[in-house]
Amino acid sequence: MKLATVLTAAGTRAGIVGASSIELLEYDDALVALRLLDSGADLGTLPRVGEIALEEARFAPPIIRPEKIICVGLNYYGHAAEANLPVPSTPMLFSKYTRAMVGARDNIQIPSVTEKCDWEVELGVIIGSTGRNIATKDALEMVAGYSVINDITMRDWQKRTSQFLPGKTFEGSTPFGPWLVSPDEVDHARDLRLRCLVNGEVMQESSTSDMIFDVADVIAYVSEVITLVPGDVIAMGTPSGIGSTRTPPVFLQPGDTVISEIEGLGVLENLCVPAGEGEINYV
Repeated sequence: MKLATVLTAAGTRAGIVGASSIELLEYDDALVALRLLDSGADLGTLPRVGEIALEEARFAPPIIRPEKIICVGLNYYGHAAEANLPVPSTPMLFSKYTRAMVGARDNIQIPSVTEKCDWEVELGVIIGSTGRNIATKDALEMVAGYSVINDITMRDWQKRTSQFLPGKTFEGSTPFGPWLVSPDEVDHARDLRLRCLVNGEVMQESSTSDMIFDVADVIAYVSEVITLVPGDVIAMGTPSGIGSTRTPPVFLQPGDTVISEIEGLGVLENLCVPAGEGEINYV
């Protein structure tokens, strides 16, 4: 199963992704479909309102109003090594807000107040049911699907203090999509190749098997703190190859193109522009 949220003349619509087309549902994003599926509804019974060719679709973030966007820092062995930092003993968590998220082909907004805009391709986990204090052995049952995220980061803002938030949630900076892929199609993302390219040059290339804390570990840990609900998004951290650890450092500029891809989950392709240029807000 693949669920998407696409822009139409009538606004955003959830859709079921097929080989060459998307069946549009009456809901404005995939979150309503997730909640119905969590309550026992059958995917085949969800009401359709039209169809669009896959090649014509303009993708919004799959979940446009998640209750929570939780991110994991320093979660790949390779990334810890390149940053000369010790491997963490527990997941390092921070958050984003919904206005940071953009679609699979939308522009990345680079604010004028940063000089160090960096890339971070990441596995996105989308929660499909409600739970608290979840055992690790049961945690994967919470997953509705997986997606691709690029946690675009303003490094100068991230490193102003010990708290990551300011550098991580500038509006219109975080591509997410193109769709949600159900766990059965990708074996719960245990060993998927992921890459990030900037202007055609491969900057990051690794596998989700290099994660320090896997999906079940993170879900169980987060659920000790807060209740997870359908539509919550977890960004699982980035592999090695970020711009700020290169010699000399490399950062994104307006006009650059960023491609983020994860095997079996799809591709994001986003143009970097000055903040405010072609800006779109889904919230």
